[in-house]
Amino acid sequence: MKPLVAIVGRPNVGKSCLFNKLAGKRLSIVEDTPGVTRDRLYAECEWAGRTFNIVDTGGIEPKTDSEILTFMRDQALAAIETADVIVLVCDITTGVTAADKEIANMLLRSRKPIVLAVNKMDSVGAVNPDIYEFYALGVGDPIALSAVHGHGTDELLDACLSYFPDEDGLEDEEDRIKIAVIGKPNVGKSSIINRILGEERVIVSDVAGTTRDAVDTPFENEWGKYLLIDTAGMRKHSRVTDRIEKFSVMRAQTAIERADVCLIMIDARDGVTEQDTKVAGMAHEAGKASIIVVNKWDLVEKETKTMDKMRDKIRADLSYMQYAPIVFVSALTGQRVDRIFELANYVNQQASTRITTGMLNNVLADAQARVQPPTDKGRRLKIFYMTQTGIKPPHFVLFCNDAELFHFSYQRYIENQIRATFGLEGTPIRMTIRQRGDNE
Repeated sequence: MKPLVAIVGRPNVGKSCLFNKLAGKRLSIVEDTPGVTRDRLYAECEWAGRTFNIVDTGGIEPKTDSEILTFMRDQALAAIETADVIVLVCDITTGVTAADKEIANMLLRSRKPIVLAVNKMDSVGAVNPDIYEFYALGVGDPIALSAVHGHGTDELLDACLSYFPDEDGLEDEEDRIKIAVIGKPNVGKSSIINRILGEERVIVSDVAGTTRDAVDTPFENEWGKYLLIDTAGMRKHSRVTDRIEKFSVMRAQTAIERADVCLIMIDARDGVTEQDTKVAGMAHEAGKASIIVVNKWDLVEKETKTMDKMRDKIRADLSYMQYAPIVFVSALTGQRVDRIFELANYVNQQASTRITTGMLNNVLADAQARVQPPTDKGRRLKIFYMTQTGIKPPHFVLFCNDAELFHFSYQRYIENQIRATFGLEGTPIRMTIRQRGDNE
């Protein structure tokens, strides 16, 4: 595994701003509201030839009665446990606070290497002498930092690198299947990830909208290596008024783009809602291999063929995703959760399938012999040949005499013939029609 650097501190000292600066892109939501970063959030960094992961955490409030703040503290503690190096971020404008002292003592007990960063030192020139009071925390030399402008980040990263383990034996992350867990709010996305991981990795609360960021978790089991991406639940656009909420929807869309496989979570009690069709549509439009995961199956009253009826209803409501397998699970009891990994491996492999031009044209010739291509005003469509140009999703280009004659219904017929021959279950198919003479 790559080395892991955890960024911790009390709320509102600039942890997310530093995280974004180091990651080089806006991954963490930055708002001047304590408690905006609720879960742990991961990103990959590179410095001085070393690649490593950084993790942003919710602010640690040592003593709190708030349920969400308690969750956030637990998340930060979990990040500390798994980190190779801890960056403690403090704020020059407030000086050393009682909370800073408590957090420093907690970190010292972890016996992990600690790098102390004193943030919001935004002016250039002479160092503010107030920085010296941070020696009182007993965690080493303070590094003057401006997360907004980037001053001091090189010194900070050099200090982190000095604690990293040797590069020998660090495994490559590229072979992990990236799985995005998507769906409307409160459908059980975080619960399913916690069930898979066997720990309280993501905040679970029945307050809709608890997960605001897309959260990455590397994970291995007997089926393979994965990266799980938990996303904020996507509401209807008319309800997305809060700025932070808008960021979360954008982040969920980005998570879909990054993923190899999307788990589309549906609440078994509600069936497919209008919002579910929009969420599934985003995965379909992005061309992602998908699995429809019907959660809370343990709460449904069972009769004869309840599952078959539900499956038929989902197929009817998500008619454009006939290719996606459906699995009925319970995050609460763990029922059939393991099946998700078998399916994820399968649909990812299907989305990566390459078919030779010769085999495709055999299927095309057979399809045209069975059903004649359409005609219009005496002109018949002629399809000359077909070739595959891409994977994830499989992308096919068909060359013909007149693109206008190539009706959508005949395209769908050809797609069905390809699926009947080669499978391609769980993945959408892209088809591009080219008229002879177009870009040849």
